[in-house]
Amino acid sequence: MNIAPHFDRPDVTTGPLPASTKIFLPGDIHPDIRVPLRQIALHPTSGEPPVTVYDSSGPYTDPLATITIDQGLARRRLDWVRQRGDVEAYTGRDIRPEDNGFVSADKLTPAFPVTHQPLRATGGKAVTQLAYARAGIITPEMEYVAIRENLGRKAMKEALVRDGESFGAAIPDHVTPEFVRQEIASGRAIIPANINHPELEPMIIGRNFLVKINANIGNSAVTSSMAEEVEKMVWAIRWGADTVMDLSTGRNIHNIRDWIIRNSPVPIGTVPLYQALEKVGGIAEDLTWEVYPRHADRAGRAGRRLFHHPCRRAAALHPAHRQPRHRHRLARRLDHGQVVSASSQGELPLRAFRGDLRHLPRLRCLLLAGRRACAPVRLPMPTTPPSLPNWRRWVS
Repeated sequence: MNIAPHFDRPDVTTGPLPASTKIFLPGDIHPDIRVPLRQIALHPTSGEPPVTVYDSSGPYTDPLATITIDQGLARRRLDWVRQRGDVEAYTGRDIRPEDNGFVSADKLTPAFPVTHQPLRATGGKAVTQLAYARAGIITPEMEYVAIRENLGRKAMKEALVRDGESFGAAIPDHVTPEFVRQEIASGRAIIPANINHPELEPMIIGRNFLVKINANIGNSAVTSSMAEEVEKMVWAIRWGADTVMDLSTGRNIHNIRDWIIRNSPVPIGTVPLYQALEKVGGIAEDLTWEVYPRHADRAGRAGRRLFHHPCRRAAALHPAHRQPRHRHRLARRLDHGQVVSASSQGELPLRAFRGDLRHLPRLRCLLLAGRRACAPVRLPMPTTPPSLPNWRRWVS
């Protein structure tokens, strides 16, 4: 990233959205939680009360909130995490030059001014909402998302009249914390909430819940700075993004992402492979298994919740079916992930996938894997994923 040598504290866009008022609802099981919603005022001639809608904009649209970017957002979930008694604080390592791609001192983005001790699970426990749900525990996060999903509505005495096709979904008239727990325990829903990102406001992703929107941001080869990247995140959530994926490549990634995470009220996702590539000077052939796990571990402890994993691209590059899938592409490589996959014959991303499956539950991180890259650019998306011969030996 091209960073100016001087540093000024950045300003970001704040203030209420048009014709909107931010409200907060308390919990019943956990009275200390404050769930944000937004009320949109209708025209006086309508004679209707304000419409209550989902709000993912965080404190940036709260007129009573004081936003100080170099201090970060309030860490409201920290007490929830500590009260469960299954985490411990420890001293993390210092930032090294390779974390920011060996950027020169005159182009280095300053580190985030406030340092917090990272947390980790104790006794080999899985500090995940899935583990709590299967243990029968309703966490503050579960009640929080239940209130959000209801948009402030209380349980109705009469069932709602439904029309249209449900396509197999089973959305209740009123979402309860117990329903949230059951959906998570069954594996049909997730709450992305890294223990090292206590600034975020819990949200849920699942078939029987509201549709969620992801926004992709990333640095530009022309101009990019810490202030611009934080502002991109703020505008993404102002317009309704529920999660944000930072797909940046290049230098200064670590420091800039730290600024983004500390000021983000929504889960932040990254592609660990992209930053790991910078640690070896951008040379894909030099990226080995010894480099990747150390970076993935640090990314999780930094608070990143969603890992966009390159294993799906490794599948597209596997020698058994690489050529048929890529024959009609203008470029034979979709992105950095495919370059690394090709240089290691697909072994590194698949080995990383196996390692992440075992390691990330301790950090409450989530892997995202799909099949987008398996489709050729000029042809429609396949209706069924391609088979990967002997793939089980890589991830078992």
